[in-house]
Amino acid sequence: VAVTALPLVSSADDHARCEGAVKGWADSAGEGDNGGDKLNLKDLLFFLHIPRTGGRTYFHCFLKKLYTNAQECPRSYDKLRFDPSHPDCTLVVSHDDYSLTSKLPRERTSVVTILRNPVDRVFSTYEFSVEVAARFLVHPNLTSAKTMTSRVLTKSRAVSTLDIWPWKYLVPWMREDLFSRRDARGNDSVPSSKKINAYDVEDMVMPLHQYINDPVAHEIIHNGATFQITGLTNNSYFDGAHEVRHCVRKHPDLGRFVLQVAKNRLDRMLYVGLTEDHEESARLFAHMVGAQVLSQSGALKLDVQEDQPSGTDSHSSMLDPEDEETNEHMNSTHGWKNNEALNTTEDDHGKGNVIQLPELCIYIHSFFIVILPSLTWCYC
Repeated sequence: VAVTALPLVSSADDHARCEGAVKGWADSAGEGDNGGDKLNLKDLLFFLHIPRTGGRTYFHCFLKKLYTNAQECPRSYDKLRFDPSHPDCTLVVSHDDYSLTSKLPRERTSVVTILRNPVDRVFSTYEFSVEVAARFLVHPNLTSAKTMTSRVLTKSRAVSTLDIWPWKYLVPWMREDLFSRRDARGNDSVPSSKKINAYDVEDMVMPLHQYINDPVAHEIIHNGATFQITGLTNNSYFDGAHEVRHCVRKHPDLGRFVLQVAKNRLDRMLYVGLTEDHEESARLFAHMVGAQVLSQSGALKLDVQEDQPSGTDSHSSMLDPEDEETNEHMNSTHGWKNNEALNTTEDDHGKGNVIQLPELCIYIHSFFIVILPSLTWCYC
């Protein structure tokens, strides 16, 4: 009798509560996004880097040529590590979601991003999680891998994959699973060779279907790009992000409010590229962003050589995920190998019509030198 007397929250009541929370957030998000002149580059450029979209190509081949080291804000992956009001800070490149703009001078900030087919991005996320986690299998056990990682990161000032959202969640999760499966099959056992589906070799690695149906994937990967654009990831600066995200997952019909906010924000961005159409996206980026940076700075830092990590650069080292991503592009092109477990991290080369980094850098360099100076700037 006591149990039946307890107040119960019906599904309808919960839906109504969630709808109020999501709509309230959507209304406030719309108020914060003023129209303004979205076609003109403002004082600060925020490159909202959605993982596995090829964003490092743009950083190394475009932005590193357009902005000096002094203009690039200290890289922010997990927490804000710079003063956005500093006059020399004019470029922010980060995996932080859109909520980072709450820490930036919004009226003086332009946002750019790149989108990718979500199915391809999920495959790429899975593959990269396995790839990075597997580097730790050179250690005899998980405890040894964790100990070595902690020691290396403590001594280094660089940013590791394990510091970066979402990899700081996905890689340790996959790493633990890999060691567990290796222990289960025994060190002397021979891996099964009967299965030919690389996404379902469960004696070696977590199968794709298990990976994508796990609560961790639901929290981070499902609708990941949409949540990143709307500032609702589990890395958000918005205190109510968890509630809104939970409500949308529990009541999928409320996702329409989140989707509309995402569309509105994309519409107000200075530039949105597509991974599947890298060449045309690069051309548009040169027109919409590159030309304006040049007109504002009056100078262009051109260098046909690939950017290499510098021992004197406090932002770069063997643990720097951004430089390693360049190396991974070059690995896929030239067959180079690197087996360092912590030589991180993100390579954005993927399937389909994607130009590899060296080729695209040459294309972009030629575009800047030959084509861009002859163009009359206009918004078309």
